[in-house]
Parts: sequence; structure tokens; C-alpha cells
Amino acid sequence: MNTQNYLADFLAAQTKKDPAQKVFHQAVREVVSSLATVLERHPVYVKEKILERMIEPERIISFRVPWQDDKGEIHVNRGFRVQFNSALGPYKGGIRFHESVTQDSLKFLGFEQTFKNSLTTLPLGGGKGGSDFDTRGKSAAEVMRFCHSFINELYHHIGYHTDIPAGDLGCGAREIGYMFGQYKKLTNDFTGAFTGKKPNWGGSLLRPEATGYGVAYFAQNMLATRQDSLQGKTCIISGCGNVGIYAMEKLLQLGGKVVGFMDYDGSIYDPDGIDAEKLAFLKDLVFVRRGSIREYGTQFTHSQFRPGKKPWDIPCQVACPTACENELDEPAAKTLLQNGCICLCEGSNMPCTPQAANQFQAASILYSPGKASNAGGVAVSGLEMTQNSMRIYWTREEVDAYLQKIMKNIHESCLASAKEYNMPGNYVAGANIAGFKKVADAMLDQGLV
Repeated sequence: MNTQNYLADFLAAQTKKDPAQKVFHQAVREVVSSLATVLERHPVYVKEKILERMIEPERIISFRVPWQDDKGEIHVNRGFRVQFNSALGPYKGGIRFHESVTQDSLKFLGFEQTFKNSLTTLPLGGGKGGSDFDTRGKSAAEVMRFCHSFINELYHHIGYHTDIPAGDLGCGAREIGYMFGQYKKLTNDFTGAFTGKKPNWGGSLLRPEATGYGVAYFAQNMLATRQDSLQGKTCIISGCGNVGIYAMEKLLQLGGKVVGFMDYDGSIYDPDGIDAEKLAFLKDLVFVRRGSIREYGTQFTHSQFRPGKKPWDIPCQVACPTACENELDEPAAKTLLQNGCICLCEGSNMPCTPQAANQFQAASILYSPGKASNAGGVAVSGLEMTQNSMRIYWTREEVDAYLQKIMKNIHESCLASAKEYNMPGNYVAGANIAGFKKVADAMLDQGLV
């Protein structure tokens, strides 16, 4: 068998089948690019059509979501749940509320989630869901009415042993609360059917912080392979939600100096770096008042708000993109490298374009894909499920210890798989191979289903 010809034919057939789903195709190509040697050593994966089966979701649910605003006007949004792969366990993945949500974007996210969940070693399959509804500019009552309507359909398809949604972009603890409340009313069942709940009614401590903390822990593990650490490193972050802000917090605790970050309106350059006071202001601004980082620029005199600009031109040694897919392109990658970046740790799903990723790999800097370095969120979601099953609560320290251990294990798994398949130090290949093999072997064990 000529593996390269097989993979080229496979990708061509996939593109022909769904020509408009460009983001999903990109995600598949990114994984497949690492698998040639794996398929040569394990031809059974080709014989049993594992790749062909793996790229097809087990189920896609699509539905309308009618809701009424505060003025009495009726709106209709689209709702989706992509139940991608359950070979390792029940479907697990977030719900995204954002105007950019399409079936294409959710297929990409569900595909990525399958490998991310595999890397955590927890018994979780992959899924993703959401709606093209945007929570920004909506009142709490409007968000509640939308969430209730969304769950009126989705509740048929989820459950503790079937599919356990969590939050994602535009969907935090408030939205999870509204959805769980309606789910509980419809099913008359108080189970851990959602994660990301508030701790006073079944959530886990450290869940909001988990993805951001995990990104920082992964960066620390990568730097340690070169006898280095985050101490004294200048850092920049994109995104200013849970992932971005808590990545800032942990980077600060580990000795880093965050000098740049961004939100929808633009970016901040703060040469003095974020400290505890500035971080507290930012948390209140974003989580409580849901404001713009423009205010940060006026509150702290040495900082500069840069409307409409991303932070990638700010000199740094560590960069953590935590916003959305394809936010960091090739020119930005070149600028980062020219300005001294030595570590790029992805905190969102596929934030780097293929061209940008190629730049980082060619430069041999420390570069981790999101499916490895942003797995902290789903890891603690898995821990939340465990606590719900046992009817107990773990302390922050206990959860944090588990999180650090899981992120270290993912890091070691990536390095071990990359080395085994003759690509030492390649975190992208290592993550793809380790994630793929575990899911593929489970699919083989369970037969043609």
C-alpha cells in the first residue's frame, strides 16, 4: 500500500463530499498529516476504514430555537448538537453561543474534542453543540428564555450516560444554570447531565479556571524540556474570557509577565505587566460588568488600548492564543518569531492557520496544539462528573493537583508518541498520534458500529 496516495485520495474524497465545510476539512488535514507512519505500521486501520469512519459524526441533531425578547418580538435561531464519537465514553463537549456557529464549525470542534478527550485518559467521547445566538447585548431574561427553548429540544438527546454538555464561547455558568434548570424540570432528574455548574449545586471548584490554568501548566512543562521556566518570561494572550483571564492568572503565579491581551474591540499593551490589582479589575470588568477592555486602557495610565488590533506584534517570549480558530495567521507568526517568541501554547481550538503552524514548526520553537494544551477544561469537567457520581466535593487544592497531573501526563504522552514515530519533540504530531490511536483501537475493539 502506498500510504501517501491513500491519504491523498482520502482527503480528496472528504473534500468532494462536503465542499463547503472548509474549517472541518482543515482540522481533518491537520490530524491526518501526522498519521502516515502510524498507518504504515498498523495497516489494519486502513483495512477497517478507521479514518473514513472517524471523520463521520455518529449523529448530528439540528433544530430551531424560537424565543421572545423583552419587547415581545419573536426570534428564531438554529440549534445543533454534533455527537461525534463515543468509542471511549459518552459524548462530552461544550455548547457555543455565537453568531459564527454553523454545522461546519461544530463538526470541526467535535472532531477536535474527540482527540482532546482521548488525550486526557478520561473515559469520554467527543461532541460539540451550540447556536448562532449571541448573548452579547441581551438581558438576563432574554438569555434565560433562549436557554430554556434550546433545552426544550436538546434534552431528548443528552444525559449523564449519553452526552454531557458543558460551556464554551458565549456560554458560561449563567447559561449552564438556565439550561440545567430546564433540563431538570423536563426530566424530573437531578443528575450530572451538564458540567460547568456552579459549585453550590454540583459544580467543581476550579472548573472556570481549568482551561486557562492548564494552558499555563502545559507551557511550563514544555519549557522544562529545555531547562527553562516561565519565571521572568514576557507573555501575550488573545481572548479575554475564562481561558484568557485565568491563563493570565496562572502565568502570573508561575512568574510570567503578561504585557498584552485582547477582546472583541481591540488589544491592550501594558509594558508594566498585569499584577494582582489589574487582574482583579479585569475580572470585574469582564465577568461582572461584561464590559470592554477599553476601560482597562483608561484605568491604568501606562497601558495602551489599540482599537481593532491583535496583540501579535507585541514583543514576547510566550504567546497563548485563547480566542477562536484561525485567529493567528502567517504574517503574525513571522512577527512573533522575529520579536523573540520561543513558546506558542494554544489555548483555543486550532487558533493558528496551517501556514502559521508551519512557521512555528520550521523555527523549532516549543509549539503545542490546542487539543493537548487546552485540555484542562474538559479534564476538570471529567473530575466534576466523578464528584457528582460520588456525591462529594473536592477542595481547590485536590482538583488542582489532579489538573496538574493530567496536563503533565498529556505532555508526556505527546512527547512519547512523537518519539515512537520518529518525530521527536513534535507536539503536534505527538498529540495527533496519541489521540488517534486510542480512539482507533477502541473502534476496532467494538466492531463495525
